[in-house]
Amino acid sequence: TAGGLDAEHGKDGSSALVVYFSWSGNTENVANAIAGQTGADVFEIVPEEAYIDDYNALLDIAAEEKEKGVRPAIAGSIDDISQYDIIYVGYPNWWSDMPMILYTFFESYDLAGKTIAPFCTSGGSGLSGTVGSIRELEPDADVLDGLHISSSAASAPDQAVSDWLESLAADQGETASNI
Repeated sequence: TAGGLDAEHGKDGSSALVVYFSWSGNTENVANAIAGQTGADVFEIVPEEAYIDDYNALLDIAAEEKEKGVRPAIAGSIDDISQYDIIYVGYPNWWSDMPMILYTFFESYDLAGKTIAPFCTSGGSGLSGTVGSIRELEPDADVLDGLHISSSAASAPDQAVSDWLESLAADQGETASNI
């Protein structure tokens, strides 16, 4: 939800946060599945200036933002990100990259010492180089392997999310309920 987010912990004492930007609702569906399975708090990245509803026009805008290195402003903020140990970060894949508003997010918060678990949705581009970009933007964070869910599967992401959380937990030597 846009606006300030200042909860002590997520439900069940979680110190996890799902941060996401979604234009079409696909990434939001995945974000909600992650939050539902982990008990994480949720913060939606909402641009101060809303994107256009027309997909083809959006692609042009996204390409121009990428070319010019634009950093769209985010409406609202996370009041105390220090309380979170793991941050799930979700976004659509636009032009083989994260939307530029994600760069705004990463440049706005100090995520040193945090665990970042990226996830994205796309028509078929996968994660592209976005995990590497996040590792460059957050060199002092532990950036885990990301999850890609195709746009066509984003309406029912629960099993893919569950499998991903299990694999992250196994990689971290923990149970999925702790990640």
